[in-house]
Amino acid sequence: MRALLKSTRIKKYLLLKNISQNNFAHRIGITSGYMSQLMSGYRYPSPELRQKMMEYLKINEFNDIYKIVE
Repeated sequence: MRALLKSTRIKKYLLLKNISQNNFAHRIGITSGYMSQLMSGYRYPSPELRQKMMEYLKINEFNDIYKIVE
């Protein structure tokens, strides 16, 4: 299963938390370059990274920030 980030939703959550995309990347243990690739849809996050993102942003619903693609 591949999950694509809904970048507009991620940006909204980051804005609400008053945190930059680069700072968010650092806090979840990835590089800002990799975060940029995720946000642009060039790369897909691993299940572990998806969980870290949801935990940090305090999101309970997978579909809030991810879209399943084939």
